[in-house]
Amino acid sequence: MSDEPIIDLQSDHYFMGEALRQAARAYAAEEVPVGAVVVREGRVIARSFNQVELLKDATAHAEMLALTQAEEAVGDWRLTDCTLYVSKEPCPMCAGAIVHVRLARVVFGASDLKAGAAGSALNLLQFPTLNHRCEITRGVREPECRALLQRFFAEQRDRAKADPQP
Repeated sequence: MSDEPIIDLQSDHYFMGEALRQAARAYAAEEVPVGAVVVREGRVIARSFNQVELLKDATAHAEMLALTQAEEAVGDWRLTDCTLYVSKEPCPMCAGAIVHVRLARVVFGASDLKAGAAGSALNLLQFPTLNHRCEITRGVREPECRALLQRFFAEQRDRAKADPQP
């Protein structure tokens, strides 16, 4: 018998649904629709969505806010036995934080070919010289995650055309 952990794809599907619910909250708040949840021992211990505009804070990405909540829930900055589910591939800032908190695993929906730091544009989560590497699962519920982002940005472009700034 292998010592490798068993990855339950049904759980991945379920927990990405939780991240998508958070992304929908971001969408409703006119934020880039990204949602994140942190799971430990099969339970959600943190959940958040992008709040950059709401908080006027460039670091208020869903992942960053969820990691801070998870640290509070665990009572430690180390999240070695946790999994992050996020609807879009983490950016370099979020990937750096993910490495620092030593997350065991990251599961994401939509890839980000321009700025994704979990294997698309670069891979900080498994960078050989860093002191920690995360397991990565890509593309969970990807069509739903991608559709939400595409709809949001299409609406933003339509708004910009309808109301051009001087």
